[in-house]
Amino acid sequence: VLCVKYTVCIDVSTTSGVVRGQTLHVLNSSINQFLGIPYAEPPVGALRFAKPEPIKTPKPDVIDGTKAKYSCVQQTSPIGANEDNQSEDCLFLNVWTPNTGRSETPGALKPIMFWIHGGGFIVGSSFEFPRGNGSALAVHDVVVVTINYRLGYFGFAYGGEQSTAPGNVGLWDQQLALKWVRENAEQFGGDRDQITIFGGSAGSMSVSAHVLSPLTKGLFRRAVMQSGAIFHYKGREGVSKTDQLTDTQALAKRFNCTGDEWVRCLRAVPAKDFLKYPKVVQMPLEGDSVLPLLAQKAFTSHQYNTDLDILSGIVQNEGTSLAQMVAPGIQNMTITVQKFTELVNASKALFYGLNETTITEFYVKHVNHSDPQAMRQAYYDYYGDVLIKCPTYLFAKKYQELSAGKSSAYFYELTYQSKGIGWLCPAGQVCHGAEGEFVFGTPLIAPEGYTQKDIDFSVRVMRLWTDFAKYGNPDSVWPQLIDKSIVKVMDLNPSTDKHLFINPFNDIC
Repeated sequence: VLCVKYTVCIDVSTTSGVVRGQTLHVLNSSINQFLGIPYAEPPVGALRFAKPEPIKTPKPDVIDGTKAKYSCVQQTSPIGANEDNQSEDCLFLNVWTPNTGRSETPGALKPIMFWIHGGGFIVGSSFEFPRGNGSALAVHDVVVVTINYRLGYFGFAYGGEQSTAPGNVGLWDQQLALKWVRENAEQFGGDRDQITIFGGSAGSMSVSAHVLSPLTKGLFRRAVMQSGAIFHYKGREGVSKTDQLTDTQALAKRFNCTGDEWVRCLRAVPAKDFLKYPKVVQMPLEGDSVLPLLAQKAFTSHQYNTDLDILSGIVQNEGTSLAQMVAPGIQNMTITVQKFTELVNASKALFYGLNETTITEFYVKHVNHSDPQAMRQAYYDYYGDVLIKCPTYLFAKKYQELSAGKSSAYFYELTYQSKGIGWLCPAGQVCHGAEGEFVFGTPLIAPEGYTQKDIDFSVRVMRLWTDFAKYGNPDSVWPQLIDKSIVKVMDLNPSTDKHLFINPFNDIC
């Protein structure tokens, strides 16, 4: 018995099998929810590290879509999955829809919003509830889909050119999920030709990868990038196949997996044992068929998906929480100029090709060197600028410049944070990921700790995002990023006054 008494159940036939979901009453609307639909064969055994395989035959039994399933294997963290809810068999997606089934009425099919979660490509889940619950967003007359994809070594291990571990399989997972959504869209009342992919942090970087990838051409129409893009600048380089192979082989040696069969040996290691060797962050490699070129080269050679509408943005203090995650204890550290240089040098494992002396001079030149808080903030600013702010901005700017008026591009900077997200974020700052709760309507569906101001702002943000998914622009008064040769960035906050930042990133990017 999948549905309890008094719950309205609803069955939908998909390429994975018949899925039984349930009808929720959300914000005075009825939303049909389907959790944990498998979109690929379980990536276990010989399929560990391999490209995902589509489900060969529909499941004979009804799929229980009333309960969350397993998240992908990862370290436990405040933004990830707990230890009990993890499995390698994790390639599931969730659907929230205001209607289901085919319709003869023109225009009855709803735009689809396809969410890719963040977490540095090492943690995160589509089952992060209440945040990540798409029911409130679906009230705005869209179909919302959220997905799991493989993380860490499971998603990005690389075994060499002819290997069955081709690298970037986490991106392949996302792409297969997107194809599944297109194939099954109408069963959930969704329009397969009106798909917006959106994501935060590593999910935003993933969105940028699909904008660049030749393999996702035609699979989506619009893209939303919330704090992140695969765009390296100022001499930085991406992760090469050689880098990723060296990293994967170093892991293999820890498990005594050597010789010609080292990848096969790694496939036999218990999944949980990989977590003994955690990574701070994982990045996709450049040079395979799903991501042949990173942004600069792709844009220069015009090898990317054109004619997409883009909405991107950042938050005011991107680096504050991120720097603390990768450098625990930094909030209590005394940072001198020399220490600042050492920290920049240590971060070069992630930021290839940076000159630590030049970076230090730029970020501390107007700072009181004897003020530890000011020096710490300077490092946070550096970290956020290089990892998030500049890549996100430069990607959107370059995309619009090359579109020659064929694509729309809008950009925001979030300057407001609720009390609901205080983790690693000092009072008065707006930290990485802060827009996520407003986008998903968390203040409305889990209001504890939120103010009426938060609730009203969340309603507005959901309207902006869903209007972009429907029409290609968030509202009539939001100017495009480059407007008459001037860079205009929307100041996103609860104020009803529409304030713009003009050319705000010229100095840092």
